[in-house]
Amino acid sequence: PQRGPASAAAHGGGLMPRLRRPPPIDGVGASRIQLPAGSWGSLVEALCSLFPGVDEATWRQRFARGRVLDGQGSPVSPESACRNGDEVHYYREVGHEPEPVEPEAVLHRDADLVVADKPHGMPVVPAGGVVRQTLLARLARRLGCDDLVPLHRIDRDTAGLVLFSCNPASRGMYQRLFPERRIRKAYEAVAPALPGLALPHARHSRIVRGEPFFRMREVPGEANCMTRISLIHAEGAAWLYALAPREGRKHQLRVHMAALGAPILGDRVYGDEQGDADAGLPLQLLARALAFDDPLRGGMREFRSARSLAGAPTGGAPL
Repeated sequence: PQRGPASAAAHGGGLMPRLRRPPPIDGVGASRIQLPAGSWGSLVEALCSLFPGVDEATWRQRFARGRVLDGQGSPVSPESACRNGDEVHYYREVGHEPEPVEPEAVLHRDADLVVADKPHGMPVVPAGGVVRQTLLARLARRLGCDDLVPLHRIDRDTAGLVLFSCNPASRGMYQRLFPERRIRKAYEAVAPALPGLALPHARHSRIVRGEPFFRMREVPGEANCMTRISLIHAEGAAWLYALAPREGRKHQLRVHMAALGAPILGDRVYGDEQGDADAGLPLQLLARALAFDDPLRGGMREFRSARSLAGAPTGGAPL
């Protein structure tokens, strides 16, 4: 028979294996860690070693409030035994987080899917100290849905469409749309004019992690991604482009546009630090549209963002 956390610890059996995902608290999901090999005498000792930025008193407060759980989703004691491979869930402490300047919009909701239209500057999931004001947490509270899971992600700095699953039973069918490339994604970007480049243009390259850790970079070698770049509107020094990524690599669109000599306006990572990036604009990149054949209901479904980019005509990116 399976033993509870206290019994498992008493018998030296460590924490229980993973059985279920703990529910969110106030829209904030639990973080998960699988313990690496170590010689720790207790679970609190392991967590203090693995997260040196969080002191023991804070961890013990989390334990006392039932915010540290085993793989079954049951609260555990700080003195619980632990071993290599044990799964632990914990809820991050949430300090004051200001409300976003612009809220998200819900464009569609049914029994299986939620389509949200995200503003610039809002992370999809917890990142950089933002926990409660992420798109995921705000939607979970707003819709009263603890089963909400993003099927893909866009950068914090990018605005536009994000597709969520709200039904675990059908989630796998929709998740497979992305790795099997059965979903079409259209982005729009405002960037410097490229009069010397024949458009449409397909940018093929190999993108890998760079330095510092949050940057990506192109390197020689076999291409691992491609972006199709088309022109929507050409006027003045900045043009409106349609971008269609074949893959979804981190910062793919931003790296490709910068490599062509036209970093997206407002890009503080890949743009000209002395130029447009300092003008106060958010990143002028918008996830404009999504389209796919619905694997559950059949038929084509298409969704389009209602947002616009600074000084750009609205909504022209083709799918």
